[in-house]
Amino acid sequence: MGWLNILAGLAVLFFGRRLFWLFVGCVGFIAGFELAGDMLQGQQAWVILVIALGVGVLGAIASVFLQRIFVVIAGFFAGGYCLSTLAPLAFDAKGEIIPWIAFAVGAVVGAILTAALLEPALIIMSSLAGATAVSRHVPLDASARTVLFIVLLVLGIAVQAGQYTKETKSQRPQRAE
Repeated sequence: MGWLNILAGLAVLFFGRRLFWLFVGCVGFIAGFELAGDMLQGQQAWVILVIALGVGVLGAIASVFLQRIFVVIAGFFAGGYCLSTLAPLAFDAKGEIIPWIAFAVGAVVGAILTAALLEPALIIMSSLAGATAVSRHVPLDASARTVLFIVLLVLGIAVQAGQYTKETKSQRPQRAE
């Protein structure tokens, strides 16, 4: 099932800001998949997949109607997901408390960033979430996974920032010469 997380991660990595409903839906899917997998250990894979798909689809549909709220919620979960994944690697911790503390800190920072700076935060948060989802599910050793994460993060931010710049330039009125 890791390939589904990789596909969702790639979609968010490159199109998370432009298609905010995709960002919300994919983050919902990834969070639902991770949480259902942790909470329902021993359950059949299809049950976890259905729960993850349900959370993702509900998030995407609701985000169309409640855009700002759901983008902040997605920023909350994206920030939490990224930090809870990266903290055990950074601190070389094996305990269960470090990921939860990291999740809480990342979630609060992610929510505040998306609320305050919507467009740039969407670019950064969706790139972080996408790079995390992809690098976490690619079968590489820890150092290669870290390099992949950094490369994907920079690439995602560059692609989405380029898209945003192109969109804002085309929307500006042309000056008469």
